[in-house]
Amino acid sequence: MVLSPSGLRFWGARLPFTVGRGGVVRDKREGDGGTPVGVHRIVGCLYRADRLAAPCDWAVPIGPGDLWSDEDGDADYNHIVRRPYGGSAERLARGDRLYDIVLVTDWNWPDAVPGRGSAIFVHQWRGPGRPTEGCVGVHPAHLRWIVPRISYATRLIVPPALAR
Repeated sequence: MVLSPSGLRFWGARLPFTVGRGGVVRDKREGDGGTPVGVHRIVGCLYRADRLAAPCDWAVPIGPGDLWSDEDGDADYNHIVRRPYGGSAERLARGDRLYDIVLVTDWNWPDAVPGRGSAIFVHQWRGPGRPTEGCVGVHPAHLRWIVPRISYATRLIVPPALAR
């Protein structure tokens, strides 16, 4: 999967996408809203089992107690954690549908550097042109089309030419 000015290129298709509110960045920092330049491997697929069937055979269900740590001083920074959790974390089982399917990238993972940024996912978008918090967002139907066609370690390429 390659991000380009004309769309996310994948399997001969060019799909519309959105990036973080901070644009594509070369120097990612926690909370900057940037989507980091680089070659990011897909290392997980999470999904809401209460809303849909497993989108691929390696998908892991998420539920109300599942969180993603963005507590940069914590040993679990940029990893999935469960409630109760004492640090700062993002809820994975959201009220909206953004995280019904989540492709987890290896950005700053598994050995996270504090402050370098967490939770760079590919997930459903809010709509065309509406930014994410740093992830890559795509139309829900396109995400459902992509997931069965990838495997663990498929690459998401965010080229430097897209950086501001």
